[in-house]
Amino acid sequence: MKLDLEQIRSICLGAVRVTESESGVSLYRFTEEQEEIYRQANEDFYQKSFASAGMKLYFETDSRSLYLKVNVTPGSSRKYFSFDVMVDDRIVGYLDNFNDVSLPRDYTKVELPLGEFSKSFTLGEGIKRVCIYMPWSVAAEIRELSLDDNATIKPIRYSKKLLAFGDSITHGYDALRPSKRYASTLAEALLAEEINKGIGGEIFFPALAESRDDFEPDYITVAYGTNDWSKTGEEDFKKRCNSFYGALSRNYPNAKIFAITPIWRKDYLEEKEFGAFYKVAEDIKNIVKDYKNITCICGFEFIAQDENYFGDLRLHPNDAGFECYAKSLLEKISV
Repeated sequence: MKLDLEQIRSICLGAVRVTESESGVSLYRFTEEQEEIYRQANEDFYQKSFASAGMKLYFETDSRSLYLKVNVTPGSSRKYFSFDVMVDDRIVGYLDNFNDVSLPRDYTKVELPLGEFSKSFTLGEGIKRVCIYMPWSVAAEIRELSLDDNATIKPIRYSKKLLAFGDSITHGYDALRPSKRYASTLAEALLAEEINKGIGGEIFFPALAESRDDFEPDYITVAYGTNDWSKTGEEDFKKRCNSFYGALSRNYPNAKIFAITPIWRKDYLEEKEFGAFYKVAEDIKNIVKDYKNITCICGFEFIAQDENYFGDLRLHPNDAGFECYAKSLLEKISV
């Protein structure tokens, strides 16, 4: 039984729109207005906006098998991807492009093929919850999603929403498995649907915050600053940071907003035009203190200062690093 557009749309979480073409079904995490803002501002970021970060297909079924066929195209600077398939919160398999590759310690620059991939999964007997985590690193078109003939399918939805803004770490760099990203773990702990607006390389971008989504998020996380430190001056940063949080607070006055300051990076002791790295967190804390619906959370110690927790050995968490990040963040969030 091949699922049609409406069935896929009904089980999709994290997409603001779902469309169909002759070749398959595509899912989008940015509105058309937001995509156009990026198209005009930065071609690289525009392409990254099509990555399927934060999306998943979540449903209940009695099907004993599942078949997934996809076409993946670039959605980040990384070439690896994974679809994580879970049954009742247990991994039953992956559709990826690196299962037969011996990855080096720094796997972030490995060249791997993209294009069309497919795989069948055994789900087991009886009624069960199935969750397919979409990859953060690529744009994924669903060419076929099939269950057993006459199988039942019931969408599983969350009553709450988490809107996640940020740079590459919120985007997902460098989790090998999308289910391991900190935003995914946080959303599940909050019993919320994650809508991910992370873009690798991004800084505070007020135009994005000013473009309001057509839903009311219960929680918002914002995790910029590390690229601001390496790319911009402090005064410009403070203006953009203040404008970003001001727009968010106005657009979503009832949401609980968490301002997460940057995590450790290996070169944090270097001097940049901005100044010392610690000033980023200090400035964010000072800027948000007067916003009643914004709480500042210091992220510097979320992950141990150990390159073994980072996919690129210096900046972007690996799966173990994201586990530490999520655990630390959850300890700080009060909802």
